[in-house]
Amino acid sequence: MSAFAGLLRKEWLHILRDRRTLFVVIFMPIVQVILFGYAIRTDIWAIRLAIVDPSPDASTLEIRNRFSGSDVFELVRILPSAGPLDRLFAAGDIQEAVVFDADFANRLARGLPARVLVVVDASEPNSGSAMESYAIGVIQGYQRDIALRSGGVQIFPEVRMRFNPTRASSNLFVPGLIAFVLTIISALMTAISLTREKETGTMEILLVSPLKPLEIIVGKVLAYVVIGFVSVLLVVAEARLIFSVPLRGSLLLLLAEGLLYILTSLSLGILISSRTSSQRVAMIGALAGTMLPTILLSGFIFPIESMPWPLRLISNVVPAKWFVLIARGVMLKGVGLEYLWHETLILLGMTLLLVAAATRSFKIRLA
Repeated sequence: MSAFAGLLRKEWLHILRDRRTLFVVIFMPIVQVILFGYAIRTDIWAIRLAIVDPSPDASTLEIRNRFSGSDVFELVRILPSAGPLDRLFAAGDIQEAVVFDADFANRLARGLPARVLVVVDASEPNSGSAMESYAIGVIQGYQRDIALRSGGVQIFPEVRMRFNPTRASSNLFVPGLIAFVLTIISALMTAISLTREKETGTMEILLVSPLKPLEIIVGKVLAYVVIGFVSVLLVVAEARLIFSVPLRGSLLLLLAEGLLYILTSLSLGILISSRTSSQRVAMIGALAGTMLPTILLSGFIFPIESMPWPLRLISNVVPAKWFVLIARGVMLKGVGLEYLWHETLILLGMTLLLVAAATRSFKIRLA
């Protein structure tokens, strides 16, 4: 056997011996293609719609039927007045509302122009524009059909964008960037740092010290908690001073939620480090387990509503999804804990579960 053939054989044996890395390298591209293929979509489906119809009649009922018969809309509320709309938009129960004037049908019957108000949640500007176009399309379709039957009829849709009236894309991305930055600092750096300790053998030195495993973990990650919290302060300041992103809610609530998300990401980083044997595998695992889901499945860039149901289901176990909802709720909608308790409880439950799993796994690994 030549020296070159021997070198090739040695490299193959080295790759085959590290089966965990081989598994990650082979299956990572497959998972990436599936995720990117299904997640990168800008079309919107199942728009949660409310219709305010103070005086139902044949005209408004026909338009309501057209909305409910469309695959694009999911009619979730029919209201007699516009009073509850603020609460429904703030809670995220609806994404769009169509409000008829009380004399809508009378004006159409008399051949006078009629007005209909379309209210859109524009915290995601691209989705907001698409939702506006879909609703206007339904109304204009009705106008064309009735014009053929009854002659010239004019319906004037008036559009109002909530939470982000200028449709600035920075208002969409900056709150999501907080989750992205915290994921890098907390999960990725923690996983690599702890794995490096195991690789260099310094972890054994800590183990023979009087410190308990939990104290070692806390001591290792506490610095990243401080760094992550400082990052939250800096990103929020940048958002306000450079990008002029509004902060309509409580700054204290946003910082507290940021601290909770830091703990969630740190726990995930510890869990990954306890299951890996090298910095390379820890980095790949952290990228696959935290970075990709944060970018693709958190709603940070791509609307979750446009994804197929398996990805929507998986997105519920991505912590970044809940933090992005909280950050946008506080910064753009100005809502407080009375509207965000559900997302906060889910994030808190994930944190407790990950802390318990990470501590147990780390103890087993050290034993």
